Amino acid sequence: MPETTDTQSLASPLVLAAPIPLSEHPAAVYLSSLGVGSRPAMRYALSAIARLLTNGNCDAMTLNWAALRYKHTAAVRAVLMENYTPAYANKMLCALRRVLKEALRLELMTAQDFARAVDIANIKVSKQLRGRALSPTEIAALMAVCFDDPTPTGYRDAALLTILRGAGLRRTEVVNLDLGDFEQSTSALKVRGGKGGKDRSVYLPDSGLDVLLDWLSIRGVAAGPLLCHVNKSGRVVLRRLTSQAVLFILQKRGQQVGVRDFSAHDFRRTFISELLDSGVDISTVQKLAGHASPELTARYDRRDEQTKKRAVQNLNIPGSRKKSQS
Repeated sequence: MPETTDTQSLASPLVLAAPIPLSEHPAAVYLSSLGVGSRPAMRYALSAIARLLTNGNCDAMTLNWAALRYKHTAAVRAVLMENYTPAYANKMLCALRRVLKEALRLELMTAQDFARAVDIANIKVSKQLRGRALSPTEIAALMAVCFDDPTPTGYRDAALLTILRGAGLRRTEVVNLDLGDFEQSTSALKVRGGKGGKDRSVYLPDSGLDVLLDWLSIRGVAAGPLLCHVNKSGRVVLRRLTSQAVLFILQKRGQQVGVRDFSAHDFRRTFISELLDSGVDISTVQKLAGHASPELTARYDRRDEQTKKRAVQNLNIPGSRKKSQS
């Protein structure tokens, strides 16, 4: 990332003179408050900010966060705005503010210094919606290419798509599922440590249950990750998939059938959109998606204009003037 003169000149006072206990370290306290799946990404973001401020000399754990002032945070915002998308830059700024809030709580900086340091505006985000909903034809093609693969990899990939499609989980939530989190009698999946560290239960539709059971007949009943590696010889290895591995699987299956420009999160958008389109109330959809608010759930809605047009057909307006006069 390119540095600026402003940030380079501010480096030396920001380096911790000596390690401090994790219980008194603002970044460590903040990261420990996050769900396990969110910590690596936010630690990476904090380290990027630390490197920016110290010309590469510090990371999240060696920067003296309590020494940050408005001149530092304003310089960080300016560079983030130039080098990252608005959404990701704002995510990094949110993490920065949260760490400074911990520094205030730990009495490492004054309320006045804190108020000034966090007084930086978010970067304006385009109103255009990100991502898309997958069509039924695209989903059918992706499932079919997995069904046509008779190897354990085909069974596993079909189960992965079924969970993404039928439960709307995030990538990190899918890979963190263990065999014990699946309850066959109720088709329930227990999501542990989702975003915000919250647990929730989701349910597979009946149409997807057999797909998951077919995979489990090959995987076996040993404790461990629900979805796991399959080595080159076709043997199941009870080693947890990574989020990156899920991305590679989707890319591979998409290339095989010509479904392009989609992500795991697009399955989530499709899940939410279709539930709303089928008349499920937004509060229930919010709980299934693990969102903090209905407003966030609404942002995932990718229903098209035809859906809105169909919706108003339920409204009853008295007949036209011409009909009333006949």
